[in-house]
Amino acid sequence: MRMRKLLTILALLAVCALPAAGQKTSMKKLESQRAQLEKDIALLNRKLEQNSKNKSAALSSLSLLRSKIKAREKLIAGCDQTLAVLDDSIAVVQKEMNRLQQRHDTLSYYYGRLIRGAYKNRDSRLWYMYILSSESIGQGLKRAGYLRGMSAQLSTQALRIRETSARLAVEKERLDGLRKEEAAMRKKVVGERSRLRGEEADANKLVNQLSKDRKKFQRELQEKNRQKEALNRKIADLIRQESQKASKGASGKKSSGGKTTSTAVDTKLSNEFAANKGRLPWPVEGAIVEHFGKHHHPVYTNVELPQNNGVTLAVRPGAQAKAVFNGKVTQIVVLPGYNQCVLVNHGAYFTLYSKLRSVSVKVGENVTTGQVVGTVDTIGGEDLFHFELWKGSTPQNPEGWLRY
Repeated sequence: MRMRKLLTILALLAVCALPAAGQKTSMKKLESQRAQLEKDIALLNRKLEQNSKNKSAALSSLSLLRSKIKAREKLIAGCDQTLAVLDDSIAVVQKEMNRLQQRHDTLSYYYGRLIRGAYKNRDSRLWYMYILSSESIGQGLKRAGYLRGMSAQLSTQALRIRETSARLAVEKERLDGLRKEEAAMRKKVVGERSRLRGEEADANKLVNQLSKDRKKFQRELQEKNRQKEALNRKIADLIRQESQKASKGASGKKSSGGKTTSTAVDTKLSNEFAANKGRLPWPVEGAIVEHFGKHHHPVYTNVELPQNNGVTLAVRPGAQAKAVFNGKVTQIVVLPGYNQCVLVNHGAYFTLYSKLRSVSVKVGENVTTGQVVGTVDTIGGEDLFHFELWKGSTPQNPEGWLRY
């Protein structure tokens, strides 16, 4: 009877030794987004510090400050997402630890009973009697096999207990690490929220300050509006001219049968460009301070500003603007407030790189993705880069085409 109990315990130990699958959560994407936002905020801080020495740059400072507030809000939202992931990871690890602890306790309990049983039955005569009392030779051989394996089973179960203890220690260390990371993230969120409240207060003070000198800023606004409207007209006109040239070039080509053929290279380039929507690289590194579309004045909120056909980014001084895709330089023009502007054709699409101090390409030159087209200029004490993307005569929101 004792021998049967020992064999039953061995069977239970074998069941308890089944491996458990671990669960891991990747936070690489959240960490990457957080790093980029922190980089943008650092850049905007440097720009604001530069502007603090220039009293006439108050309006620019307000735009930078509001961009920083938006980046800070996104950063806090990302931190909250990270906390949610950490909480889930902690719950998973805790559950795994509970399972391992239960497994360890079960293994230890039955192993203890097995050891005690083996000790009580340590007299070798008992083992021989167990074999000799078999009802048949087959049963005797089977019992002998069980007994020969018992020593090995004891060693195996002891090893499994040690392995479970080791895994338990690893999971405990992992849990401690996650809890420390969670505590640090919660502290970071508190700090970010505090900084956000301070930045919102600074923005309100700046709005009040700017509101007192309405006439001065209205004159500046009118001048910037004229510049933007002139840019919009000029680029639309240039693109219309380029489209007409392409149409004439295509209509002038005849096949051997006398039928009109299209420019296959342009079609291929257009298709390749369109296929990369959402994956195009940014032309410069920087933080967006003005988005695509219609906007209202940051101080005089009832005043609607001219359509922004692209995005404007705050960049480091001397930043290099790069082509977002293969194409051909079709125009280089100089416009007030936007300095040198480079227009690149990508079949049915066009990209514009403006506010450049110097240009590294020539009209008619073929450019490749990532090739430098020019260096961003410092205009009025500001390092800003303006980028546009057009499909035919229709401006597109670049943020929908460029990858984050």
